Amino acid sequence: MKAFLLLLLCALIAGAAPANAQSNVQREYVIVSGGPSLMKWEKWKIQPHDLWWLNFIRASRIRIQQLQAEGFDTAQITWFVYRPAYLSRGKQEGQDLIPTITSVRDAYGVNLRFFDRPDELIAYLNEGKPRDQVKIAGFEYFGHSNKACFLFDYSNVIDSGSKAWLHEDDLSKIRRGIFTRDAFAKSWGCHTAESMSQKFRAATGIKMWGAVGKSQYNTHELPSLASPHGRWKY
Repeated sequence: MKAFLLLLLCALIAGAAPANAQSNVQREYVIVSGGPSLMKWEKWKIQPHDLWWLNFIRASRIRIQQLQAEGFDTAQITWFVYRPAYLSRGKQEGQDLIPTITSVRDAYGVNLRFFDRPDELIAYLNEGKPRDQVKIAGFEYFGHSNKACFLFDYSNVIDSGSKAWLHEDDLSKIRRGIFTRDAFAKSWGCHTAESMSQKFRAATGIKMWGAVGKSQYNTHELPSLASPHGRWKY
């Protein structure tokens, strides 16, 4: 009987170890904001993009507020902002836009990181923190996109195009195992669910919600679907 109880105790301890190990892992939430278009091209279009330069910043701030209200420690939220697009839009606006962005960081205590190249984002996801100790519990993108790319500088450097993007084929560079098992991922840009969501899941094992069709950015709420025929899916 003693031998049986000893074996049972060992089995219970062994079974509990993975759960305890998982509970000791810290959680990080990553939010990415792409950049706005320039009006020198957009103003001539029937449906111009980004009349308000704060589109993606405001949406990110609203999401940060939601996470805070849900009890997520904002010190564990890392917010990436594509800096070159805001520098060029700032010249158009005749003002420095960076202080407005950093004021969001100061108000909510998030870890703001500006990036200048798409590969900086991949590098951070993989190695920005020791991923055996700090797993990514959430990943969300606010910005321009098509079905195969996050377009960080759409219509900012060249008209109706982009020179800085994260392509769905680059998702294979993301290391497996950096996300928590229950991680939430969503792209709030246009068309992501038409292809990129599937590539994201294949690369990471995590579902990424995205739009079928176009999305639209709103002043006081998160982006919504632009068409009654659109839908969110992964």
